[in-house]
Amino acid sequence: MTIATILSGKGAEVTTIAADATVADAVKLLAERRIGAVPVLKDGAVAGIFSERDVIHCLADQGAAGLDRQVGEVMTAPAITVARDEAVLGALTLMTRRRIRHLPVVEGGALVGFVSIGDLVKYRIDRIEADAEAMRDYIQSA
Repeated sequence: MTIATILSGKGAEVTTIAADATVADAVKLLAERRIGAVPVLKDGAVAGIFSERDVIHCLADQGAAGLDRQVGEVMTAPAITVARDEAVLGALTLMTRRRIRHLPVVEGGALVGFVSIGDLVKYRIDRIEADAEAMRDYIQSA
């Protein structure tokens, strides 16, 4: 199964933020949307990821003045991305190996989706449960 399968279930709408937005604006966006990270766009391309971790590091380094900095100055960059045809297990492996929780989905340089480790784990659990149910049905009908 591929990332495209997950996007077809959750949709391709992605909340983004511009690299020149302030950290305060980004914090407000994360809170309003109840999300942990957002892709950062610069000139229409994914330049990085801004996450809760970036907020913590910024505030630890700069104090309250860090809220006035631009997202592009404190984001995690470059963004690690995947394509729609990437296997779910491959994406999970990448996230585990790189210790990240979010992946922008990019095709032809354009952002087409955004997946979290929670999206991928939920999909895997649903598949395992469906396989187990099919096996139970098979055994009961035999």
